[in-house]
Amino acid sequence: MWKTYAYIISFLIVLVNTQIRAQEQPDDSVIIPLKIKAGIEVSGPVIYFTDKNILSTEGYISVDLNEKLAVYAGVGYSDFKYSQYNYSYLNKGIFIKAGVDFNMLKPEISMGKYWAGIGLRYGLSTFIAETPSFWYKNYWGTVLSSLGTSTRLGHFLEVSPGVRVELFRNFSIGWSVSLRRLIYSGTSKDLRPIYFPGYGSGAKPFSTGISYFMVFNIPFKKIKVEIKKEIPEETEETTETEDQISIQGK
Repeated sequence: MWKTYAYIISFLIVLVNTQIRAQEQPDDSVIIPLKIKAGIEVSGPVIYFTDKNILSTEGYISVDLNEKLAVYAGVGYSDFKYSQYNYSYLNKGIFIKAGVDFNMLKPEISMGKYWAGIGLRYGLSTFIAETPSFWYKNYWGTVLSSLGTSTRLGHFLEVSPGVRVELFRNFSIGWSVSLRRLIYSGTSKDLRPIYFPGYGSGAKPFSTGISYFMVFNIPFKKIKVEIKKEIPEETEETTETEDQISIQGK
């Protein structure tokens, strides 16, 4: 429930501020502060308190290149446990992500405080998987066995649209939706891992998720951005009126 509230509140803040700024008469230019951002994902540790079978933590750093584009680097850790009636499974590892973020808001609306856009990521994951026990029945009876630890390396692509708003000076909150495409799970198609750090279920070619971040901002430079004013198009009615005024003046 708290995730829904966070989503609604952040969305409304961006929406209200966007409408207010859209109604204001913009100047010819605006000053945009470029920032280094350090974000911490907060939903993973919260989920761990309710489900001890999965622990996931993630953080990132991004650096603004201009008012629209920022480079992104993230790292995370996960510890996953799973058991069914005939087997148990353990998986733990780290993952890294690298990519870029694009801000879709106009500079006179974002002002370096509001971000609504999309991120493009490449993810690399290394993990240790183990099946401590499993059993099955055959013609001779019940067989009990196990699979030892193995280290795997896989990678994936991620598209991440989201919203971020500045609540206090140099402190923001935000959320993002992750749409992921698995490139390689680290194993053959018949032995895909149950869980893939940073991605989700290794048995699926696509996965989705949602993340909530607290972000600390460090301004390091200010830039002046020219605002492109929209030139109103001349309609036939306007042209006819101008022609009539011209004729009457003669």
